[in-house]
Amino acid sequence: MDIVRFRREVPPSLKGAVLAIGNFDGVHRGHQAVLAEAMRIAANEGLRAGAVLFEPHPREFFEPDKPFFYLTPLPLKLELLEALGLNQTFVIDFDAALSSLSADAFATEVVAEGLGASHVVVGHDFTYGKGRTGSVEQLEELGRILGFGVDVVSPVGLGHAIFSSSRIREHLRQGEVREAAEQLGYWWRVRGTVEKGAGRGKGLGFPTINLALAPGQDLRHGIYAMRVVHDGRHYGAAGYVGPRPTFGEDRPVLEAYLLDYAGDLYGQEVEVEFIAFLRPDQTFDGADALAAQIGKDVEAARTVLQRIEADDPMRRFPLGAALAAPATGL
Repeated sequence: MDIVRFRREVPPSLKGAVLAIGNFDGVHRGHQAVLAEAMRIAANEGLRAGAVLFEPHPREFFEPDKPFFYLTPLPLKLELLEALGLNQTFVIDFDAALSSLSADAFATEVVAEGLGASHVVVGHDFTYGKGRTGSVEQLEELGRILGFGVDVVSPVGLGHAIFSSSRIREHLRQGEVREAAEQLGYWWRVRGTVEKGAGRGKGLGFPTINLALAPGQDLRHGIYAMRVVHDGRHYGAAGYVGPRPTFGEDRPVLEAYLLDYAGDLYGQEVEVEFIAFLRPDQTFDGADALAAQIGKDVEAARTVLQRIEADDPMRRFPLGAALAAPATGL
């Protein structure tokens, strides 16, 4: 997949594509419907299919002092888009200049002239231009004037609940990781480099890998069944998110004990998939009580992960199938 940081100058070979436009944080099943429609139109017309996204997220730009809960930071988002089969992605800097463009100017200077789109596909709730004043109806009219087609994809959801990034974030804040995964079409994950910890887990008989949580990732604190992905393989894990109240700390961390794994991942980049929430965080009277509970948590995680490994519900979705890999340590 070709990735272009848009600077008003796009290589001629990448112009004329069918482009899905949006923030696509999470690349959830609603986003995937928009992207799939762009790929369908492109295939029928013999054109390239691409995505247009904005970095940083507009909410982060307008509220820089308020940490934003990214479901998929840019590197992961690009990998997911490539896994879906897109030919190209344009990453547009969301800055003061872009945010000041009127709806007409955005359609003219960015979509028609800059990107040279032959056709654009957007979701039903897509807005654009200064103050988000541009509507899909206005975009359709501008497309007729400027020479690009416009398709608007209807809401996608289950029952009366429409898939949305904000709803997925709220599920994760409540520890509802299965509900989040059903909207995403894959197990939600975080990525980071394994850091040095205090060694308390090892002292308790359960050595953990430690990752820093990104600002804004306000997940529910507690114990999870997880899978740790490294070098193309999945390893079952019992994980913890929280400030470790038993030891009097207050900064949330992510720790994971890999089941039956004896290697050293310090300094390595890993991904951690959240499979199930097992119990809330709590304070223990001492190390012995904590160690005893961790032993129970490990077995609970193992039970959940064995069941998922036998019949992973995310494999029925395109991204869930693409991200699946053989597991070890179960």
